[in-house]
Amino acid sequence: MPEDWMRYEGVDLRKYANGAYIYRTSHVSLDADGSPRAYHPADTGIDANINAGYPHRGWRSVLALDPEDTNQPYIQVDGAYAGYFVSKTSLRSDRIADIDPAAYVNAEEVPYIVFPGAFYALKGTGRYGDLAMVRAVGTEFETAAIVADGGPTKAPLGEISLALATALGGINLDPRDGKGAPRGTFEYMIFPGSASRPAWPRSFDNIDRRARELLADVGGWPE
Repeated sequence: MPEDWMRYEGVDLRKYANGAYIYRTSHVSLDADGSPRAYHPADTGIDANINAGYPHRGWRSVLALDPEDTNQPYIQVDGAYAGYFVSKTSLRSDRIADIDPAAYVNAEEVPYIVFPGAFYALKGTGRYGDLAMVRAVGTEFETAAIVADGGPTKAPLGEISLALATALGGINLDPRDGKGAPRGTFEYMIFPGSASRPAWPRSFDNIDRRARELLADVGGWPE
């Protein structure tokens, strides 16, 4: 069974002997980053440009730079989402060009977790690419996930991708205002050191299979 480990922004974390840890929170915020249609110069993407820090300061950590003018974000020139910016995630492939949306973790397709900056900096919390299991307590909703993005330094735990929010029971999600996000208490089991090499890309089938093995290794969800 896990033992008390530490407290972060009002959330108690408990740790297993093998380094895995678990926490519960009812806070949910939605992350669309990594989706190729997240942000658009006309602010017509699925998320609001202000959430990417655009056009003000801050967008460089969210939007890919235009290699021909690094003072501007790159705009996709072809494909289904031509005209949109390229939205980044902290977890990315180092084998694919920065301006290719395929380099990043698509929030609409992959269940992923966002770590606040201060939490990510803590020893033992894990790194981008590590795996997790997440469930909505008292429901049938459960899924594997991957740690794929970083959030504001002092943000609370509970920021998740659109795909993870859907897997936990969210409906008609709107990352602009958070509408449709699942409600309830959510339990996260994180497995530090479980990232693959390279950490991305990684198929969801592989993520799911390995995360469930790791959950079984600690005896499943605690009662």
